Amino acid sequence: MRDWLVPDWPAPDNVVAVSTTRTGGVSTGARASMNLGAHVDDDAEAVAENRQRLCSAVGLEREPVWLRQVHGTRVVEAAGAADSPPEADGSWSRTAGTACAVLTADCLPVLLTNREGSVVAAAHAGWRGLEAGVIERTVEAMTSTPGSLIAWLGPAISQPAFEVGEEVREAFVRYDPEAASAFAPNARGRWQADLYALARQRLAGAGVEAVHGGGLCTFGDAERFFSYRRDPGCGRMATLIAIRPESTRNNRA
Repeated sequence: MRDWLVPDWPAPDNVVAVSTTRTGGVSTGARASMNLGAHVDDDAEAVAENRQRLCSAVGLEREPVWLRQVHGTRVVEAAGAADSPPEADGSWSRTAGTACAVLTADCLPVLLTNREGSVVAAAHAGWRGLEAGVIERTVEAMTSTPGSLIAWLGPAISQPAFEVGEEVREAFVRYDPEAASAFAPNARGRWQADLYALARQRLAGAGVEAVHGGGLCTFGDAERFFSYRRDPGCGRMATLIAIRPESTRNNRA
């Protein structure tokens, strides 16, 4: 499946999940080649072709439920989303074949499933949404015992590349003093923030103990990943999860 990422986690067999990279599509220029964002001034036909390639590769009969992400905490049921796309930063689904997806290019994508594979979710966790509680709201929306959930952290900007101001650190530490361990001072009097560590702390606080993934850097790997901080005109990658329809469960991605 190109060089896309298939989560290495103990998800049940009826759950399919994938995180795309920037390869495998038809977009050109700064958005080459697998841009899946329709909001980044790319050719609409190229985005449509890229999305169709994603569906074909994953075995989806219809596109994921895309979100209009605003760095907030609203979480919607994918199958019941009334708007197109709904304004939200997370979605969940108990409906086979209805994929939850988030688009990123430095922000952290978080996937969740319960061990029975009866509910799945995806969350867009940039620092603003992460600090405001998007992970906690997503866990709550799934209405499963948090201890039964498994999480996977997709590609995001790493701590050495993610400089933030004192106000960002203060916001996290005010919520949880232990968040201080996820920030390292730099020579400019600012802070290097570890999104992966912050997400693990929030997941643990929400009762999710099984957390996998993490450790990649979108900023540092220009051949494989889009990065907004590196190139504001870049495309967007998709990280998605779905319950497989019965007809496709022998074709695991």
